[in-house]
Amino acid sequence: MSARTTRNRMLAAAAITFATLTLAACNDGGGVREEGASKVTASTESPSTSATPSSPSDKTNEGTSTGAGQAANDTTGTTGSTGSTNSTGSTGSNDSAPTSTRCSSTTTRTTATEVSRPLNHVLLTVTNTGAGNCNLIGYPAVRFGEAQSVPPAFEDSKPQAVVTLAPGESGYASVLLSAADGSGSNGYTAKSLEVLLNNSTGDAAHPSLPAKGVYVDDSISVSYWQSTMADALTW
Repeated sequence: MSARTTRNRMLAAAAITFATLTLAACNDGGGVREEGASKVTASTESPSTSATPSSPSDKTNEGTSTGAGQAANDTTGTTGSTGSTNSTGSTGSNDSAPTSTRCSSTTTRTTATEVSRPLNHVLLTVTNTGAGNCNLIGYPAVRFGEAQSVPPAFEDSKPQAVVTLAPGESGYASVLLSAADGSGSNGYTAKSLEVLLNNSTGDAAHPSLPAKGVYVDDSISVSYWQSTMADALTW
């Protein structure tokens, strides 16, 4: 046998041996690894594991953030409440203070009294019977009997301020009926009197006169309203 033939037989035997071992391995089921595909699948699904729930510390932070937001809202509500208080405080006590209006015959009582001094004078007294203050403006417009005009006022008797009457208080004015020396003219006896309290405006009062009446001539004049009787009778 030649050396070449011997080498060929050895190669053939080796090939047979390798084939035999390979077949045995396949029969044991160890040749195909399906488990490797499962591992790839697990690796492919691994990104889903990143969506795990946040840690307790994250929830704590989230709750703190929400609480802070609610606290901010609560603070805003408190500020609004304070603003409401300020709005309420804007109402001043002066708003409820009583205001003065012109005195009217419906809220006053007017009397006419003939006085001995000065001569030929009548004293007018107006008393506030209302619930609030009222003002006597200027001087009274008086008409005795059938007189068609009202007498002038003594301009020097004008007070520095309007006479304001609180409930129950009185204001005064005097009427010079006739000249004390008899120099007046066109005299007559009047038994009725009409008094407009505020310079010929408003409704009239009708105080009583003495039963015998009073004598009036064209010297008749009146004083401005005064706060005292003494000031009124100066004129």
